Amino acid sequence: MQIALVLYDRFTALDIVGPYEVLSRLPGAQIDFVAAQAGPVRADTGFLAITADKALADVPHPDVVVVPGGSGTPVEIENKAFLEWLRAADATSTWTTSVCTGSLLLAAAGLLEGRRATSHWLALDFLPQYGAEPTGERVVPDGKYITAAGVSAGIDMGLTLAGKITGDEHAQATQLLIEYDPQPPYDAGSPQKAPAHLVEEFRTNSRFSLT
Repeated sequence: MQIALVLYDRFTALDIVGPYEVLSRLPGAQIDFVAAQAGPVRADTGFLAITADKALADVPHPDVVVVPGGSGTPVEIENKAFLEWLRAADATSTWTTSVCTGSLLLAAAGLLEGRRATSHWLALDFLPQYGAEPTGERVVPDGKYITAAGVSAGIDMGLTLAGKITGDEHAQATQLLIEYDPQPPYDAGSPQKAPAHLVEEFRTNSRFSLT
Protein backbone atom coordinates (compact mmCIF):
# COMPACT_ATOMS: atom_id res chain seq x y z
CA MET A 1 0.00 0.00 0.00
CA GLN A 2 1.75 3.12 -1.25
CA ILE A 3 1.06 6.23 0.82
CA ALA A 4 2.08 9.53 -0.75
CA LEU A 5 2.75 12.26 1.81
CA VAL A 6 2.78 15.42 -0.27
CA LEU A 7 5.18 18.28 0.42
CA TYR A 8 5.34 21.77 -1.05
CA ASP A 9 7.16 24.95 -0.13
CA ARG A 10 5.90 26.36 3.21
CA PHE A 11 3.80 23.38 4.29
CA THR A 12 2.97 23.02 7.98
CA ALA A 13 5.17 20.34 9.51
CA LEU A 14 2.71 18.72 11.94
CA ASP A 15 0.10 18.51 9.17
CA ILE A 16 2.21 15.81 7.55
CA VAL A 17 4.25 14.43 10.46
CA GLY A 18 1.12 13.69 12.51
CA PRO A 19 -0.43 11.42 9.84
CA TYR A 20 3.01 9.95 9.14
CA GLU A 21 3.38 8.75 12.74
CA VAL A 22 0.06 6.90 12.45
CA LEU A 23 0.06 5.67 8.85
CA SER A 24 3.66 4.48 8.87
CA ARG A 25 2.52 1.79 11.32
CA LEU A 26 -0.05 0.30 8.94
CA PRO A 27 0.81 -3.27 7.91
CA GLY A 28 2.45 -3.32 4.49
CA ALA A 29 2.62 0.47 4.23
CA GLN A 30 5.15 2.03 1.88
CA ILE A 31 5.62 5.67 2.83
CA ASP A 32 6.81 8.12 0.19
CA PHE A 33 7.35 11.80 0.86
CA VAL A 34 6.81 13.42 -2.54
CA ALA A 35 7.14 16.93 -3.95
CA ALA A 36 7.44 18.66 -7.31
CA GLN A 37 11.09 17.64 -7.22
CA ALA A 38 12.99 15.25 -4.99
CA GLY A 39 15.01 16.94 -2.26
CA PRO A 40 14.48 19.02 0.89
CA VAL A 41 11.27 21.03 1.19
CA ARG A 42 11.10 23.74 3.84
CA ALA A 43 8.17 24.12 6.21
CA ASP A 44 6.32 27.38 6.79
CA THR A 45 8.32 28.35 9.89
CA GLY A 46 11.52 28.31 7.86
CA PHE A 47 13.32 26.28 10.51
CA LEU A 48 12.58 22.74 9.35
CA ALA A 49 12.92 20.90 6.07
CA ILE A 50 11.71 17.40 5.18
CA THR A 51 13.28 15.48 2.34
CA ALA A 52 11.05 14.39 -0.51
CA ASP A 53 12.48 11.06 -1.64
CA LYS A 54 10.54 11.12 -4.90
CA ALA A 55 9.10 13.62 -7.34
CA LEU A 56 5.35 13.72 -7.91
CA ALA A 57 5.89 12.33 -11.40
CA ASP A 58 7.52 9.25 -9.90
CA VAL A 59 4.40 8.43 -7.86
CA PRO A 60 1.47 8.62 -10.29
CA HIS A 61 -0.85 6.09 -8.66
CA PRO A 62 -0.56 6.04 -4.85
CA ASP A 63 -3.14 4.11 -2.86
CA VAL A 64 -3.38 6.90 -0.28
CA VAL A 65 -2.78 10.62 -0.77
CA VAL A 66 -2.20 12.95 2.20
CA VAL A 67 -2.07 16.70 1.47
CA PRO A 68 -1.01 19.11 4.25
CA GLY A 69 -1.86 22.76 4.61
CA GLY A 70 0.43 25.68 5.27
CA SER A 71 1.15 29.25 4.31
CA GLY A 72 2.17 27.99 0.87
CA THR A 73 -1.37 26.85 0.09
CA PRO A 74 -2.40 29.98 -1.89
CA VAL A 75 0.59 29.52 -4.21
CA GLU A 76 -0.17 25.85 -4.83
CA ILE A 77 -3.82 26.63 -5.57
CA GLU A 78 -2.51 28.44 -8.66
CA ASN A 79 -0.09 25.64 -9.52
CA LYS A 80 -1.75 23.88 -12.45
CA ALA A 81 0.80 21.07 -12.56
CA PHE A 82 0.26 20.28 -8.89
CA LEU A 83 -3.53 20.32 -9.20
CA GLU A 84 -3.31 18.07 -12.25
CA TRP A 85 -1.21 15.58 -10.29
CA LEU A 86 -3.83 15.60 -7.53
CA ARG A 87 -6.59 14.88 -10.03
CA ALA A 88 -4.61 12.09 -11.68
CA ALA A 89 -3.59 10.50 -8.38
CA ASP A 90 -7.14 10.73 -7.08
CA ALA A 91 -8.48 8.95 -10.15
CA THR A 92 -6.93 5.69 -8.94
CA SER A 93 -6.42 6.26 -5.20
CA THR A 94 -8.31 4.31 -2.57
CA TRP A 95 -8.20 7.22 -0.14
CA THR A 96 -7.57 10.92 -0.72
CA THR A 97 -7.04 12.97 2.45
CA SER A 98 -5.98 16.36 3.70
CA VAL A 99 -5.08 18.25 6.85
CA CYS A 100 -5.73 21.91 7.56
CA THR A 101 -5.78 24.07 4.40
CA GLY A 102 -4.80 21.03 2.37
CA SER A 103 -8.53 20.61 1.83
CA LEU A 104 -8.50 23.82 -0.21
CA LEU A 105 -6.02 22.20 -2.56
CA LEU A 106 -8.23 19.15 -2.96
CA ALA A 107 -11.19 21.46 -3.50
CA ALA A 108 -9.32 23.61 -6.03
CA ALA A 109 -8.55 20.43 -7.95
CA GLY A 110 -12.29 19.79 -8.16
CA LEU A 111 -12.25 16.76 -5.86
CA LEU A 112 -14.58 18.02 -3.12
CA GLU A 113 -17.42 19.46 -5.16
CA GLY A 114 -20.70 18.71 -3.42
CA ARG A 115 -18.89 17.05 -0.51
CA ARG A 116 -18.68 17.93 3.17
CA ALA A 117 -15.20 19.00 4.21
CA THR A 118 -13.30 20.76 6.94
CA SER A 119 -10.17 22.90 7.15
CA HIS A 120 -8.40 25.24 9.53
CA TRP A 121 -11.05 27.43 11.15
CA LEU A 122 -9.56 30.54 9.54
CA ALA A 123 -9.96 28.99 6.08
CA LEU A 124 -13.38 27.32 6.26
CA ASP A 125 -15.10 30.18 4.44
CA PHE A 126 -12.99 29.55 1.31
CA LEU A 127 -14.27 26.01 0.74
CA PRO A 128 -17.61 27.06 -0.87
CA GLN A 129 -15.66 28.87 -3.60
CA TYR A 130 -14.80 25.40 -4.90
CA GLY A 131 -18.17 23.80 -4.37
CA ALA A 132 -17.41 22.08 -1.05
CA GLU A 133 -19.72 22.22 1.97
CA PRO A 134 -17.74 23.49 4.98
CA THR A 135 -18.16 22.01 8.43
CA GLY A 136 -16.35 22.84 11.63
CA GLU A 137 -15.96 19.18 12.58
CA ARG A 138 -12.46 17.96 13.43
CA VAL A 139 -12.43 15.06 10.97
CA VAL A 140 -14.89 14.68 8.08
CA PRO A 141 -15.10 11.45 6.06
CA ASP A 142 -17.13 11.69 2.85
CA GLY A 143 -16.77 8.69 0.59
CA LYS A 144 -13.10 8.04 -0.02
CA TYR A 145 -12.21 11.57 1.06
CA ILE A 146 -11.20 12.40 4.62
CA THR A 147 -10.43 15.99 5.55
CA ALA A 148 -9.13 17.20 8.90
CA ALA A 149 -9.21 20.55 10.63
CA GLY A 150 -6.09 22.48 11.59
CA VAL A 151 -2.63 21.03 12.22
CA SER A 152 -3.02 18.71 15.23
CA ALA A 153 -6.20 17.23 13.73
CA GLY A 154 -3.98 15.34 11.29
CA ILE A 155 -3.34 12.75 14.00
CA ASP A 156 -7.08 12.23 14.35
CA MET A 157 -7.38 11.91 10.59
CA GLY A 158 -4.62 9.34 10.52
CA LEU A 159 -6.31 7.27 13.22
CA THR A 160 -9.66 7.55 11.45
CA LEU A 161 -8.10 6.30 8.23
CA ALA A 162 -6.18 3.55 10.04
CA GLY A 163 -9.44 2.33 11.53
CA LYS A 164 -11.09 2.21 8.12
CA ILE A 165 -8.17 0.31 6.58
CA THR A 166 -7.21 -2.13 9.33
CA GLY A 167 -10.09 -2.03 11.82
CA ASP A 168 -10.68 -0.39 15.16
CA GLU A 169 -8.36 -2.58 17.20
CA HIS A 170 -5.28 -1.82 15.14
CA ALA A 171 -6.09 1.89 15.20
CA GLN A 172 -6.54 1.71 18.97
CA ALA A 173 -3.22 -0.10 19.30
CA THR A 174 -1.53 2.62 17.28
CA GLN A 175 -3.12 5.31 19.43
CA LEU A 176 -1.82 3.54 22.51
CA LEU A 177 1.65 3.06 21.02
CA ILE A 178 2.05 6.75 20.20
CA GLU A 179 0.37 7.59 23.55
CA TYR A 180 -2.08 9.96 21.93
CA ASP A 181 -4.07 10.95 25.00
CA PRO A 182 -4.49 14.72 24.73
CA GLN A 183 -4.74 16.59 28.01
CA PRO A 184 -3.84 20.15 27.04
CA PRO A 185 -3.12 22.69 29.75
CA TYR A 186 -5.65 25.09 28.21
CA ASP A 187 -9.11 24.59 26.75
CA ALA A 188 -8.57 27.05 23.92
CA GLY A 189 -8.11 24.81 20.90
CA SER A 190 -11.09 26.01 18.87
CA PRO A 191 -12.73 29.37 18.18
CA GLN A 192 -15.74 28.18 20.16
CA LYS A 193 -13.62 27.69 23.28
CA ALA A 194 -10.80 30.22 23.04
CA PRO A 195 -11.06 33.73 24.53
CA ALA A 196 -13.10 35.86 22.15
CA HIS A 197 -10.43 38.55 21.88
CA LEU A 198 -7.88 36.01 20.66
CA VAL A 199 -10.26 34.69 18.03
CA GLU A 200 -10.98 38.21 16.82
CA GLU A 201 -7.28 39.09 16.78
CA PHE A 202 -6.45 36.09 14.60
CA ARG A 203 -9.36 36.79 12.27
CA THR A 204 -8.29 40.41 11.90
CA ASN A 205 -4.59 39.73 11.43
CA SER A 206 -4.76 36.48 9.48
CA ARG A 207 -2.34 36.49 6.58
CA PHE A 208 -4.15 33.64 4.87
CA SER A 209 -5.72 34.85 1.67
CA LEU A 210 -6.58 33.41 -1.71
CA THR A 211 -6.60 36.76 -3.42
